[in-house]
Amino acid sequence: MTQFHYSFLLLFSIGCFFGCKQPRKVAPAVTSPDYIKGVSLFNVNNDSAFYYFNKVLAGSRDSLQVAKAYTYMAIIQSDAGDHFGSQESLLQSLKLLNEKRERDQGLLVSNYNELGYTSADLNNQSAAIGYYDLALKFARDDSFKVVILNNKALAYQKKKQYDQALMIFRSAIDKSTHYKKEYARILSNIANTKWLKDTNYNATAELLMALQIRENEKDGRGLNASYAHLSNYYTHTHSDSALIYAGKMYALAQQRSSPDDELEALQKLITLSPPEAIKKYFIRYWHLNDSLQTSRNNAKNQFALIRYEAAKTKADNLALQKDNTEKKIQILVQRGVLSGTIVFTILIFFWYRRRKQRMIRNQQLKTSQKVHDEVANGIYRIMSEIEHTEFLQKEPLLDKLDVVYERSRNISYEPSENIHPDFQQSITELLESFASETTRVLIVGNAKEIWNGLPPKTKTELEHIFQELMINMKRHSAAENVVVKFERSTNLIKINYSDDGAGLPPDFHYGNGLNSTENRMKVIKGRIIFDKTTTEGLKIQLYIPIV
Repeated sequence: MTQFHYSFLLLFSIGCFFGCKQPRKVAPAVTSPDYIKGVSLFNVNNDSAFYYFNKVLAGSRDSLQVAKAYTYMAIIQSDAGDHFGSQESLLQSLKLLNEKRERDQGLLVSNYNELGYTSADLNNQSAAIGYYDLALKFARDDSFKVVILNNKALAYQKKKQYDQALMIFRSAIDKSTHYKKEYARILSNIANTKWLKDTNYNATAELLMALQIRENEKDGRGLNASYAHLSNYYTHTHSDSALIYAGKMYALAQQRSSPDDELEALQKLITLSPPEAIKKYFIRYWHLNDSLQTSRNNAKNQFALIRYEAAKTKADNLALQKDNTEKKIQILVQRGVLSGTIVFTILIFFWYRRRKQRMIRNQQLKTSQKVHDEVANGIYRIMSEIEHTEFLQKEPLLDKLDVVYERSRNISYEPSENIHPDFQQSITELLESFASETTRVLIVGNAKEIWNGLPPKTKTELEHIFQELMINMKRHSAAENVVVKFERSTNLIKINYSDDGAGLPPDFHYGNGLNSTENRMKVIKGRIIFDKTTTEGLKIQLYIPIV
């Protein structure tokens, strides 16, 4: 609430700030109509703005403009609560920027500050501090530095490293004397940090001074922060004052249409209010929290759909280009290339067929050996026991037959050792192969970097797991939409599968396929979680460690 990423302000300031330092003439970047439309809709209709910025990615040849479009998209995703998607867009933006190119440095400041902001929201304060340091490395304007230093100090405050936070706040307040809103923000944060460090500290004068400045400046965001600090400060000493400031925060949050601030104010009111007033605040909190979560989930799905439609359009264009290329090839074939192409194709065909047959024979030999060792020998031992035992006991005999049966069944689930050389493409093709006229498959985040460092054995098992899940969807769920989202942290790959099909029945139990899927996850030391709480569709989370 007291942290402010300032990315939007930075984006508008970049061109002016760095343009003034450039003594030579530079050809202006061509601004596409889609980019202009996206900017005009930003903070007005963010879904539509996201759509137009996404069109810029495919249509613009200006790398800086594409990078800015990614940054705008990241801010929209962050505001909608999609922090992982925001980080992905920011990293794509950074790939297009050059630290040594002066025109890019302003956007670098914005991107690193925004990465710090999203990391802090994900409660990864150490990563946030690292990103803020990178932002400070490229920041040239004191007003930007003050914002970044404030954010960095807040990250230390959340880590409860209060002395480090206060040292940074003090260095920032010296730079903020000409910026009243920033001065008030840092002054309030200093007082709050001192009080968090020592609850006996008298922070009244500083908190009220910051409040007065914000009232004079009509700083709505800042007033909200002051009310929150004052309510917290008075909670254990003057509960009536704490309640008054919580009420002011609640009224201001409603006036500014800020649901996150309203939820925080409601939490305070529920804690501080007399019993007869708590019910109405609790009902409002429950309703608002539910609506906010639904809205953010819808926004995340909308972002995925927009990117899917853009990817589909791109694929259709590539297919059209392919058709045109094939027509040109046909003309060349008519001029004499046909015979050579046919001969080459025949050679490739026979080579591939022989190679395929050899691989099948090798697999058959391996399976035959497995059947011989684990099934035939087991049956032979049971036959021998029957032959040489005068009185047979039924139960032990059935147990032994059951063991042989389990071994024979398990052979059908032996993992294949054939790994597609481009695993990211292989997974995409596998999932998309289950798409049809009635079922749409959306894939989010399946980048090559996701699979870096994953052992071949794990990739093999994952192919079988995805295939089993998709077959299960096709046979049982009658889903119209399937979304598979990939995310990666340092040592973990997280995969979210969801569809809008029939879901799990009340008497759900694992069959052979899902048992095999769970066993495969155990082999690669992963986890699979079926969400049995949802009543609409099916949701599954898979966690794969990267060793």
